Amino acid sequence: MRYEPEPDIKDKGLSRNAIGLFGSVIVAISTVAPVYTLTGALGPTVREVGVHLPAIFLIGFIPMLLVAFAYRELNKVVPDAGTSFTWTVKAFGPRVGWMAGWGLVMATIIVLSNLAGIGTSFFYLTLGELFNSDWIASWDENKAIHIPTCMLFIAVATAISYRGMTVTKRVQYFLVFLQLAVLALFIVMAIYKAQDGQFDTSLSFSFEWLNPFGIENFAALTAGLSLSIFMYWGWDAALTMNEETAGGPKVPGRAAMTTLLVIVCAYLMTGIACLMVGGVGDTGLGLNTDDANIFAKLADPVLGSGLGILLFIAVLASSVASLQTTFIPVARTALAMATYEAFPPAFARVHPKYKTPGFATIVAGVVTGVFYTVMTLVSTSVLEDTIAALGLMICFYYALTAFSSVWYFRHDLTRSARDMLIKGIMPLVGGLMLGAIFVKTLVDAWSPDYGSGSSVLGVGSVFVIGVGVLLLGVVFMEATRLRSPRFFRGEVLKVDTPVLVPED
Repeated sequence: MRYEPEPDIKDKGLSRNAIGLFGSVIVAISTVAPVYTLTGALGPTVREVGVHLPAIFLIGFIPMLLVAFAYRELNKVVPDAGTSFTWTVKAFGPRVGWMAGWGLVMATIIVLSNLAGIGTSFFYLTLGELFNSDWIASWDENKAIHIPTCMLFIAVATAISYRGMTVTKRVQYFLVFLQLAVLALFIVMAIYKAQDGQFDTSLSFSFEWLNPFGIENFAALTAGLSLSIFMYWGWDAALTMNEETAGGPKVPGRAAMTTLLVIVCAYLMTGIACLMVGGVGDTGLGLNTDDANIFAKLADPVLGSGLGILLFIAVLASSVASLQTTFIPVARTALAMATYEAFPPAFARVHPKYKTPGFATIVAGVVTGVFYTVMTLVSTSVLEDTIAALGLMICFYYALTAFSSVWYFRHDLTRSARDMLIKGIMPLVGGLMLGAIFVKTLVDAWSPDYGSGSSVLGVGSVFVIGVGVLLLGVVFMEATRLRSPRFFRGEVLKVDTPVLVPED
C-alpha cells in the first residue's frame, strides 16, 4: 500500500534535485549553529544543574526527537516546502495553519537578527584577539560601527541564499566543517589535558553526569526542556528544502534525524569536556560564573595561546553560517503561503535562473535588518526580551506540527503498532512537552523579573512581546482573509486525511 498524492499540493518552481542527503544534513547543522549555541548555553546551564549538564542535553533532545518523527511522517505524504504551515492546514484548517506559518516566520526573523548581531560581535572580538587589540574589540560596542557591519552580514547572507541551493551548500561545507573540526579539536585537547592533570579545576568523568534522574531540582528539569528550544532549533531546515532534495520524500526526514543525532553527540561530548576542564566552581576556569562566553575563557588554556583564536573563529563561522541558512525556512514558508493564497502573491515569485524564492528572501533580509536596527537603537533590553520571547513562537509552531501528525494520521493509528507509535504516541508526547513549555514560559514571563527585568503596566516585557507578536498574527490573518477569502474557505488547500491505495 502507498499514499495517494494530494491533488491540491502545488509545484512552486524551485530547483529540483539541488541537494542530497549529505548536503541537507550540512545545511541543517549550520542552521542549528552548535558552536555558537554552546558558547552561550554552557554557563547558564551549569548554574542551574551543575555536573548534570550532559543530562540536560539529553533531556532537551527528547522533545525535539519526538517532534522530528511527526515531521518525517508528514513529509513522506505531503512533501511541501510550506512544512508546518501546509501540514497544519491539512490537519486543522486554514486559520490554525496560517498561525503556524506566522509563528515560524516571526521566530526565524528574530533568530536572524540575533545571529547577525552575534556574528558582528564575534567578528570584532576575533579581530581584537588576532591583533591583540582591545581597541578593535571595543568597536562592537560602538553602534555607529556595529549596526552597519551587521547590515553587511545580513546583505551577504541574503545574496548567497538568493543565488540558490548550490551556492548555499558550497559555502556551508566550508563553514560547517570548520566549526565542527575546531570543536572536535577542543574536545580531544580538553579531555587529554584534564586527564593529564593540567588544570586545578579538573573533574574526573562520571556516568552520573548523564543521569537525568540525578537532577533533584524540578525547576532545573524544566530549564533543560526550555533550553532545548534554543539549542536544537533549526533541524527542521532539512524539511523545508524537501521540494529541492534529491532521492525521494524520505530523504529530508532522514536528514533531520541525522542532524539531531550529530548535534546531541556534539553537545554531550562538549559538555563532558568542559566539565572535565573547569568543573562547576566559580573561580578560575570554573563554569559556574557569569561569563557570557565560556569558550573565550577556555580557548587558550585548552588549545594553547597559539591556537586559542581558532575557537573564536569557530564561533564566528557558526553564527555567520547559521545566519545564511536560516533564510531557507522563512523564505520557503512565505513562498508556500503565497502559492496557496495565504500571503500576498508577490511572495510566490521564484527567480527564473536561480530557482529560489527571490522576493521572499530579499524581504526577509530587509525586515531582519530593519528589525535589528530599530530594536538596537530603541533599547538593548527590548532586543533581549524579544529574543527571550522567541521560545514561545518556536514551541507554538513545533507543537502544532506534532499535533497535526496525530490528527492527520488518526485513521492509520490502528493499522499497526508502528503507526500508533511513530505517527501518534511519539508526536503527541512531543507536542504535549512543548505545549507545557509554552504555558510555563507564559506564566514565568508574566513577571517583570523574567528577561531583562523591564515591564509594561506591570507585566513582563517578554510576555507582552511574545503574546503581542502572536496577536499581531491574528490581525494580519484577518486582513489577509478579506483580501484572499478562497484560502480561508478551504478552496485552495483542503483539510483532509491521507488516502491509502494499492501499489501499482
